[in-house]
Amino acid sequence: MKNITASVYSFENLIRGNFLYVDKTEYIWQLIEPASAMYFLSRPRRFGKSLTVSTLKAVFEGKKELFKGLALYDKPYDWKIHPVIHLSFGDYNVTSDAMKELPDYLTEKIKRIAAEYSMEVSGSTPALCFGDLIDRLAKKNKVVILVDEYDKPILDNITNPEIANIQRCLKGFYSVLKDRNDKERFLFVTGVSKFSHVSLFSDLNNLTDITMDARYATMFGYTQEELEANFGDRIEAVGGEQDLASFKSKIKEWYNGYRFHKNAKTVYNPVSFAKFLESGGEFNNYWFSTGTPSFLLELTKQKDFDFQSALNEPVPEVAFSAFELDNLDPLTLLLQTGYVTIKGTEERFGQTWYFLDFPNREVAGAFSSYILNSYAGKTQTGTVQFAAEMATSLLKGDLKKLRKIMEVFFAGIPYPVHKKHEAYFQAIFFSMFRLLGLYIEAESTTNDGRIDAVVQVDNAIYLFEFKMDNDPSALEQIQKKEYFRKYLLDKRDIWIVGVNFDSVKGNLIGWEERKVDK
Repeated sequence: MKNITASVYSFENLIRGNFLYVDKTEYIWQLIEPASAMYFLSRPRRFGKSLTVSTLKAVFEGKKELFKGLALYDKPYDWKIHPVIHLSFGDYNVTSDAMKELPDYLTEKIKRIAAEYSMEVSGSTPALCFGDLIDRLAKKNKVVILVDEYDKPILDNITNPEIANIQRCLKGFYSVLKDRNDKERFLFVTGVSKFSHVSLFSDLNNLTDITMDARYATMFGYTQEELEANFGDRIEAVGGEQDLASFKSKIKEWYNGYRFHKNAKTVYNPVSFAKFLESGGEFNNYWFSTGTPSFLLELTKQKDFDFQSALNEPVPEVAFSAFELDNLDPLTLLLQTGYVTIKGTEERFGQTWYFLDFPNREVAGAFSSYILNSYAGKTQTGTVQFAAEMATSLLKGDLKKLRKIMEVFFAGIPYPVHKKHEAYFQAIFFSMFRLLGLYIEAESTTNDGRIDAVVQVDNAIYLFEFKMDNDPSALEQIQKKEYFRKYLLDKRDIWIVGVNFDSVKGNLIGWEERKVDK
């Protein structure tokens, strides 16, 4: 039986180390079959981008023996050796001055690759060195250029006042590719996000973006069929005496759910699933162990991002487009970084609109804890404990206990963290219940207006309306608009709860509850 790994990203090391490799080389064949091709593909982090780049490198280095038994091995491919420029920015790290360090970092990358080919490059800028390397290598054969994590220098500096200069530096660096098409056999660029005004996209108009291409929607990650075929025996082994069907369903709930085209199958996060197996079948948040970018959470707060609407209302396809650094859209960034994904579609005005949500329990739980940590200024441990206490009180139907728990929680939020509007409190409340995996509809649409939050548990349905300061209309609004009407046929008890918050102190100052008569 082959070994499982979540930490080997070199295709050659994976094969020679007798690690299990889920065969994705049919997609590789589709990419390399044309005589010349240029692609861009974005996927969330830890989704196999580096392994794919490494696989392409092995192909163009002519290492056919590594592919024995895989789909590509028997394809009518010439396995011709090409010089390969493999640029990976995964090791990019700012130590003091990003703008001063980036040119040196890029130049050093190029010089190291040149040294591997026993060459020296010349040029006073990173772009000139890059161009010189391509020119020199192309004298032997057409060049293959593989760029992994192209956007890391941008993402790592997105809140840096020098970001515009950093972007211009990268624009100049990538611009050398435009005038050397005749010297390039293959260009493949990966990243997490797609930024506008990087010459990769503004100048290279022949760079094919396959991010949302149906043909490549399952190139990264594992479909259910691939999981069963390649890992079925291991799932049984770590499941032990558990009911196998139930165990598989739980694995799917935790790690599946990513969709990269409206008609595509969903896929599992490959690294998270591998770590799940390595840990002996322990369910945990493995993807988030590398951390959530702080700028993303700060951006959602700065823009007063409405998580409730984003996860309940359809958005147009433009939400998947490249974005401008001077006008960042949190939703687009959340999509491209994999925090939300496609859950469904509908046709409106002749166009496809998309319903979005967290991909799975791993992402929903972990990201919600980061939101609460950022919004409420509390530790993740403390946040989880409070949320667990809230869930317990709801499961027991103890609303008085719930009120007390919420009063303590909000009273403990540091004053500088407060944002004086309703959406701030809604985001906290919404995230707490997503964290616990309870079913919650936030800003739930009805025939007449919107319910701020609906929480459903086994024996009851709770409808919450939030108001600021001494506004007495919370419970009155639920009753007047009859938000509960859509649930009247449900056998469970229905409770309506009006909650008021002090916009200055951030405390919970009002609470009314009433059971709905059926």
